[in-house]
Amino acid sequence: MDLLVYPTHSLPTAAQPVLVGLGLAVHFGVLSPWPALVGLFGSWVIHVAGLFTDNHELLRLHPKLPEHPELVHAVETGALRLATLRLAVVGCLLLAVATAPYLYRIGGAPVLAFGVLGVVTSLSYNGGPWAYARRGQADPLFVVMFGVVGVVGTYFIQAAAVQGAPQPWRLLASLPLPVYLVGLPVGALVTAVLLVDDLRDHEFDRVKGWRTGAVLHGPDFNRVEIALLLAFAYLAPLGSWFLLDLGPWMLLPLASAPLAIGALRTLFTVRERVRLIPLTPRMARVGLVYSALLGLALALAPR
Repeated sequence: MDLLVYPTHSLPTAAQPVLVGLGLAVHFGVLSPWPALVGLFGSWVIHVAGLFTDNHELLRLHPKLPEHPELVHAVETGALRLATLRLAVVGCLLLAVATAPYLYRIGGAPVLAFGVLGVVTSLSYNGGPWAYARRGQADPLFVVMFGVVGVVGTYFIQAAAVQGAPQPWRLLASLPLPVYLVGLPVGALVTAVLLVDDLRDHEFDRVKGWRTGAVLHGPDFNRVEIALLLAFAYLAPLGSWFLLDLGPWMLLPLASAPLAIGALRTLFTVRERVRLIPLTPRMARVGLVYSALLGLALALAPR
């Protein structure tokens, strides 16, 4: 069952803002890896809970739609039950809750706020009455959650561990400006992965009544949006160098450009859905390499 419902790119996706937050912590002298790793585990299992919820709603609302035929077959043969998916969601959330006391002792109420925001965003992707993915509203939320919230949360918990946080909200408000901005290209690359999925599944999304960009404006709209997100990600290092005064080390993520160019070439030349399936983990790999290089660049950049 795990192999059916768990996309292998979920952990690399959850790790991307953490890599940037670790690099920022080295740069500003507040590195504390253990709280950051505990936070990564919590955010990852919340992310997986959202994936299970997405699969649950797909099978509940559209049990015969062959968007993911392996899931449909598993349900029909009894290998997978909706109740099992619900238990998996609860299990993931309980694992996330298990990290809360430790993280709360370090960072106080802001940590709980980050966690609640993560849970609501993850489960509401395709669950509940305000499922924002069905309305085509996931793109900006993904940029903010993975490009700002994830990075800020990773940095904040380390700063609180090293400096102490008797007034945690004041500490959060006083974080250096780069902490809030430098992760935006990572958010853009994670969103590009989402848009690849939307492009691949746009015919199924039309049947489901979803209003994604690819459904409303056609698949080429998604292709252009993905290209613009990648262009932003690879221009952002110049802004980090000159506008945030982080120095030329910020150009290091550009070394991942050949991976991005190859993915774009596939994006604009492949039309068959089945041949687009490998592009999702491939685009996730672009984001992971970019994030690792960005974290390294921040760690090496002189303060």
